[in-house]
Amino acid sequence: MSPAAEIGSVTEKGVTAVIVSYFTGPVLARAIEALCRQSDVIQIILVDNGNWPGALDECSSGEAANGRLEIITGHGNVGFATACNIGARAARGEWLVFVNPDAVMPDGGVGRLIRDTLSVSPPAVMGAMLVDPDGKEQRGSRRRALTPGSAFVEMTKLYRLAPNHPYFKRFNLHEEKAPDEVVAVPVISGACFLVRKADYFAVGGMDEQYFLHVEDVDFCLRFAKAGGGVYFNPHVRVLHYKGSSRVNPMQVEMRKATSINRFFRAHFSDAYPAPFLWLVTGILWGAFAMKALARGIVRAPSIISLRIRKGRRGLQRAAALLGRRSSR
Repeated sequence: MSPAAEIGSVTEKGVTAVIVSYFTGPVLARAIEALCRQSDVIQIILVDNGNWPGALDECSSGEAANGRLEIITGHGNVGFATACNIGARAARGEWLVFVNPDAVMPDGGVGRLIRDTLSVSPPAVMGAMLVDPDGKEQRGSRRRALTPGSAFVEMTKLYRLAPNHPYFKRFNLHEEKAPDEVVAVPVISGACFLVRKADYFAVGGMDEQYFLHVEDVDFCLRFAKAGGGVYFNPHVRVLHYKGSSRVNPMQVEMRKATSINRFFRAHFSDAYPAPFLWLVTGILWGAFAMKALARGIVRAPSIISLRIRKGRRGLQRAAALLGRRSSR
């Protein structure tokens, strides 16, 4: 890797935790509390892309957060990748741990991530195991390389024809037996990972052209191309409450499709024939259209009912107004 560019902050021993929040809800306070219990964390940076009034006051009210929690706000919703870089630039710690606002770090988890990262060849990025509330490994916790070919297999469900064939392997690995020790993988989740600050900026941090989704896949690919190692740590189990942010799910799906297509154009335009890339793009947007249509059909009765109720209330108000006028 090339030396890190100027990163705009004095580096100290210890870890800076970076959290990007967008209307996350009550679990945000729990995520911060868990980071406050990590003895290696010297600084917690909360990058506020948008939250309800009073939500940030609740997060900073705890005694453990006092002096360690710093909130960066006022920039609006700049997207996940840009917000990660904003937090990383303000970090004082030698290490960075990125944690989603709906992810709860176990006690001693950050220290274990550091120790295991020091046990492998540098530079390295170390991802934790994400688990659902029922304790099962979460989808996306560890993944194979994302390519137009693997995306085609996933979207068309070709893996059902020959699940053991090397060409028909699934992108996500959570259904396979979890390893007993730290292992190298192509992609870990951006919901929780640790990396040295200098190594993070040596590859330019997150690509800010990704607004939401796939920025972690892109980062892992660029990190590996620069000579770094990407590792999955089964010893650190992070509880991850998915979907805590109250955003329109179809907006999220649209961002995801846009990011995947950008990722393929950036990294695979020369490796795959253009017609195949067009086919994959068409399937992606076709799947998005079907989801949007299905959501519209499901929501149509409630929307119609709401408009009927509003219409009735409007007629009732109009009738009452006419009645008052006629009585004068």
